Amino acid sequence: MSTVAPTELDITLPHSRLRALAWGREDAPPLLALHGWLDNAGSFARLAPLLADRWRVIALELPGHGHSDHLPPGQHYHFIDYVRAVLAAVDALQLTRYHLLGHSLGAGVAALVAAATPGRVDRLLLVEGIGPIGDDGHLTLRRFRDALASSATGRSLRAFPSVELAISARTMASGLPAEQARPIVERGLRQTEAGWHWRSDPRLNRASPLRMAETQVHALLQGIEAPTALLLARPQTPYLPDAQMRARAACVGNMATIHMDGGHHLHLEHPADVAAWARRHLGGDAQA
Repeated sequence: MSTVAPTELDITLPHSRLRALAWGREDAPPLLALHGWLDNAGSFARLAPLLADRWRVIALELPGHGHSDHLPPGQHYHFIDYVRAVLAAVDALQLTRYHLLGHSLGAGVAALVAAATPGRVDRLLLVEGIGPIGDDGHLTLRRFRDALASSATGRSLRAFPSVELAISARTMASGLPAEQARPIVERGLRQTEAGWHWRSDPRLNRASPLRMAETQVHALLQGIEAPTALLLARPQTPYLPDAQMRARAACVGNMATIHMDGGHHLHLEHPADVAAWARRHLGGDAQA
């Protein structure tokens, strides 16, 4: 297991700047890792060192998250734009071919990145997610009206007097134990004279007025050509129902799905077990 601290990467795109943390040798095969909603590169702080002996693990921070730029005033975050941002970052990093790992929101983005550029993604690993949140049409009109009528800008920009209290707040909001929440929270804070504030853009909390139909999600997942592994928590996460996950997984031609006891952040809760799963799928040995 590598004990070397990660390297900060600054990725300049034509209209914005993204940040990332990287573990491992620069000449090692690249493994691009995408975090979940309101998380950041710290999400992989416990997993990445267990893979850094074989791969260059690059934990990219999506727009509005972590240390990456927020969108300009008046703009909104849309799922497909995360896919565009990842593709732009891959070009900026000069990754001709690479492995791809995603958790939750990052797993949804990773799946569509693999579908968009099948010739560049060698292996795809998905933790607790496959594709974007879909829509069966039942609440489409209400969701559309509510989202467009709302002037909410997201959670308040409250300040915490200490990092420990911010960790406690994240634990209460998400149920993630303090030890597991710490690397995400510490990475996700900035200090001012008033205290510690979240770095993430409050607009990330705004509801999306439109979601893809589930049939569209299935059509896109059918475009994934890379050998794919899906890791799901047991018991199931409420917003990732088993029937939906099985139907989506069936759209991918080369898919292996397994379940692991634990919560939504399996890679933080069981990093050694998730590293062994990743190594098996990537073709490395199972020793972390």
